Amino acid sequence: MKSGNDYEHRREWIESRMHNLASIFALDIAAYAVMSNHYHIVLYIDKEKALNWPDTEVILRWQKLFKASNLARRYLQGDTLDHCEIRKLKEIVALWRDRLMDLSWFMRCLNESIARQANAEDNCTGRFWEGRFKSQALLDERALAACMAYVDLNPIRANMAKTPEDSNHTSIQQRIRAAILGEQPKDLLPFVGNERLNIPKGLPFQLDHYLELVDWSGRHLAPRKRGFIAESTPPILKRLGISPKHWLYLNRNFESRFKGLVGSVETVQQACIQLNKRWVHGIGDCRRLLSAASC
Repeated sequence: MKSGNDYEHRREWIESRMHNLASIFALDIAAYAVMSNHYHIVLYIDKEKALNWPDTEVILRWQKLFKASNLARRYLQGDTLDHCEIRKLKEIVALWRDRLMDLSWFMRCLNESIARQANAEDNCTGRFWEGRFKSQALLDERALAACMAYVDLNPIRANMAKTPEDSNHTSIQQRIRAAILGEQPKDLLPFVGNERLNIPKGLPFQLDHYLELVDWSGRHLAPRKRGFIAESTPPILKRLGISPKHWLYLNRNFESRFKGLVGSVETVQQACIQLNKRWVHGIGDCRRLLSAASC
């Protein structure tokens, strides 16, 4: 219930808008946590999906976000276009297709929408968000698992919730509620098991292992409980090759330790070659925290 300076309802705005945009863009949500004054989201960009959309699909999706051009509307109505108009339409559709798989455009559509709602409610104008979003590229399974757990445990670290299932406006709560029914949320990227040949699109972990890992990690976040019990370590850590000690450190410090590319040293170095970068911030932490180790 909204009253005074209680802005809890705005967390619902963000969560709802995230899911709505993910259904339009060629992006899938892997994890998210909407906090009181910021949010975190882990996204998978499905480039292949976007490239396989027919032109009509691209136009229809774009129209859910912005007003389409007159040329595009004529095309949808079945009007006959001449060669010049067809060429121009192809250029427009190609631009829209690129934007529908672009992280920056997703964030723009999310943040601008929330800013307009908040300013209208506050009867004011001007800047709502403090600054541009920050992003990190997750290059392998270790980085993905560490980042997802870091995001899912945000409310517990902030003392906004005691357990993952009580963490409102988070993907982990959504996944747990679905898991109780023996399901996976339709609007989140599903868990499809361990990495293997011909693996379907999804998260390369088992759902029960991940939930166990998040629960175990959450029990060790309090300052007085920074130790760990090796015998109780979830098996997913052994498969990923991350030591329990390093995992718990990542759960508390992932965002501050990594700025751009995140993964094993090998995957980061490969990405640097592809991006023509000589060095990346945090590669020392990648070597120390995300290198293979015996659990």
